[in-house]
Amino acid sequence: MQDFNRRFIYFICLVSAMGGLLFGYDWVVIGGAKPFYELYFAISDSPLLQGVAMTTALIGCLVGAMVAGAAADKYGRKPLLMVSAVLFTISAIATGLFNDFTLFNIARFTGGMGIGVASAMSPMYIAEVSPAGIRGRMVSLNQMTIVLGILGAQIVNLLLAKDTTIATNQTWNVEWGWRWMFWAETLPAALFLVMSFFIPESPVYLKMKNEKAGEIQKTEAGLKDLFQHKYGRVLLLGLVIAVFQQWCGTNVIFNYAQEIFVGAGFDVDGMFINIVITGIANVIFTFVALYTIERWGRRTLMLIGAGGLGLIYLTLGTCYFLEVKGVMMVALVVTAISVYAMTLGPVTWTLLAEIFPHRIRGIAMATCTFALWVGCCTLTFSFPSMNAALGSSGTFWIYSAICLCAFLFLWRRCPETKGKSLEQLENELVK
Repeated sequence: MQDFNRRFIYFICLVSAMGGLLFGYDWVVIGGAKPFYELYFAISDSPLLQGVAMTTALIGCLVGAMVAGAAADKYGRKPLLMVSAVLFTISAIATGLFNDFTLFNIARFTGGMGIGVASAMSPMYIAEVSPAGIRGRMVSLNQMTIVLGILGAQIVNLLLAKDTTIATNQTWNVEWGWRWMFWAETLPAALFLVMSFFIPESPVYLKMKNEKAGEIQKTEAGLKDLFQHKYGRVLLLGLVIAVFQQWCGTNVIFNYAQEIFVGAGFDVDGMFINIVITGIANVIFTFVALYTIERWGRRTLMLIGAGGLGLIYLTLGTCYFLEVKGVMMVALVVTAISVYAMTLGPVTWTLLAEIFPHRIRGIAMATCTFALWVGCCTLTFSFPSMNAALGSSGTFWIYSAICLCAFLFLWRRCPETKGKSLEQLENELVK
């Protein structure tokens, strides 16, 4: 591959990965805004409405992910990336603008649709335009932008959340602070939209549509095609790793950081600082993944992630049970984030983008992304109830058991895909 082509591939992959940046920011920013918009909308005493506000975007993710599959096979990958950029831009402006709780949730639903589309399209597009030798690293670039978006949201939240012990600051937080947390997303969303005009369509999509031969055949696959017997093994693998990426439990640290760190003995200011620390660890170890995914391989990293998190959560649950407080708890949480960031976080998206034949890749990627967001929804919904019923110790012990079960499944079913072309993988995985 010539240097010019390499630079061009990096450019188009980076543009596509901006969908991941916005995915990460939009997904996490609500955690910092939560204490303030709840006061503004007077829902601080309503767990039901609090849950609605936190999960509206996740429902949008489900819708966006499923619509993306069929649309990508019919209209192409590039138009769907552009659609996600539009949805992010509209949501960023509208969420901070609306004074009505219903309209606020409609705006969050719109942003969630953007997340759903981007989370399915960005890694698939990158996998289809990247040579086999660097494909894992390029798809991991999408995860890197996700964690940078997460860290960006955490830093913006920290900078905008003024000292709540001063009454005038608290008033500003409730009236304006949470709005600017959402509005800060507008600039990267608009930039993503503009830059998406300058990337080409996926060559795999063009080949599938036979545009080079001058004729277009109807080759879009539907769910009926996806559930054929010959795809059963690879579809099961995709669904399990997608749901496991969420049910490994790591993402509750981002969504419920307040409960986790307060339960570990920290006040609100300490909570925000610790959240940023976890974000920095997330970024650092995603960089590690960029260099290990082509050296160690996908299977090895998935096994390290499942086994490592299983042991960490077993220890973390025991520490909660023994009422350990302070730095020890932060260290365990940061270690969990670090292991996730270099394994399950990026490698899941890489595998999902690699293992499916090109004819069903669009609908299969959308189906697995849908399953991933179902996992995220159920994780988000269940954590408060599990935490209340079982305590933090019991909750993390359950996550430990899930990780260890997944380790056994991956040991038996997860193939190694590094260094292989998409065509070679199709021949090996689909019999």
